[in-house]
Amino acid sequence: MDSPIWVYILGLVGMAVYGSRILIQWWISEKSKKVESPGSYWVLSSLGAMLLYVYGWLRKDFSILFGESVSYYIYMWNISIKGMYKKVPRILIIFQALFPVFILALIARDLPAFTASFLQNEDIPLWLLIYGILGQFTYEIRSVYQLVYSYRRNESILPLGHWVLAVVGSLMIISYGIIRHDWVLVIGQFSIVFSIRNLMLSIGEHKRR
Repeated sequence: MDSPIWVYILGLVGMAVYGSRILIQWWISEKSKKVESPGSYWVLSSLGAMLLYVYGWLRKDFSILFGESVSYYIYMWNISIKGMYKKVPRILIIFQALFPVFILALIARDLPAFTASFLQNEDIPLWLLIYGILGQFTYEIRSVYQLVYSYRRNESILPLGHWVLAVVGSLMIISYGIIRHDWVLVIGQFSIVFSIRNLMLSIGEHKRR
């Protein structure tokens, strides 16, 4: 354990918030017998991502920061397309939008230190860092796929391809977490069970069509 215990607790809280979204989404989908995209899924995604931004910064793990950066604003788009921002004070929306910029600005204050601690961290060999980034990219690119798919239909949808990428990405992140001895990442991927279930529901929908 190379970080203070409170850092891991923060990471677990972030993963708990992030993971609770899929529990809610799964429960709603099971009741309707099809994959649903509830607003709570995207709100919890955004809150969890904010906590994981801080966790990745404290852990000096570039792969975590990279992964969250891929999907963060896509969560905001889904919240917006559902009309949920109409009930939120503008100051909170601005804070949400600028939060990643704030974290990245803290990192960029000292680029040499950033390079040394994030990209040349002796605790994370280059090959492992690349593998971690690929895992996060595979997992988070599902959000880009979901955005393109939903944008074309002008509604928030969680399609089949989203769940395929989620399962593959989760497996890569789990293996990365094991090698990295980061059990927060491993535990946080418990949602792979529900991703597999959503994948099954999506395949069922396609067969019925």
